[in-house]
Amino acid sequence: MSSREEERDQLRKAREEKEAEQQARDRKRMIAVYAGGAFLAIVIVVGAVMAFSGGGGDSSGEAHVALQSGQTNGVELDERAGTEPPPVKQEDLLVAAREADCEVRAKLPIEGRSHLPPEAPVPKYGTSPATSGNHVAPPYMQADGAYAETPEEMNVVHALEHGRLTLQYSGEIAEAEQLELRGLYDSAYSAALFFPNEEMPYEVAVSSWGEMMGCESYRGQATLDAIRAFGAEYQGTAPEPLEAFGPLAGPSFAEPS
Repeated sequence: MSSREEERDQLRKAREEKEAEQQARDRKRMIAVYAGGAFLAIVIVVGAVMAFSGGGGDSSGEAHVALQSGQTNGVELDERAGTEPPPVKQEDLLVAAREADCEVRAKLPIEGRSHLPPEAPVPKYGTSPATSGNHVAPPYMQADGAYAETPEEMNVVHALEHGRLTLQYSGEIAEAEQLELRGLYDSAYSAALFFPNEEMPYEVAVSSWGEMMGCESYRGQATLDAIRAFGAEYQGTAPEPLEAFGPLAGPSFAEPS
């Protein structure tokens, strides 16, 4: 095993141990809070536990995982280095989407907001990728970060409810193009998730709570501009506060560096 692989293995083991400790503390606190039926209190407790245990507003490593926002749920991280994106050419969402041949679907029906235990069957969502619906209970919402595998949909939907943005891509696009998308994510990783999705009918898609944009093909600069415009318009517009779990760790699509 190379030194790089050993380092990644050590970092992964340390992260998993930290998550296990946090999850045990979270469960104890959640039981007390759920007895009172107060979701707002849940958010406060999760944030407090994460901060006390060192979660704070930090993002972890090249995958930008922010554990104060949820769990990785055992999903493999994407630790590749992305390609730095070009400067924005088109900021208007509708124009950018048209130039990239992307479909914007706004104000979609909200399919539910109930909490489900992590072992519950995954709901059948009305859009692909999902944009709303019943979802996993705290603290199992998918944490902000870049993933090499597809997370469970109901874990991602809970993240959307807290203003998160997802950037998803088909594994059919070339790795060089994946790295261009990854580079865009690296420039605006706070309150966002990046991962592959082989089930959606697009090569690239971006989603938020009740909104989505699907692109049939990846078209470089045009697609990147459309994603940035969508993020500026819809990141943080969900019913739950964007910073409910603590301050954001870096640049976001809503507030890029």
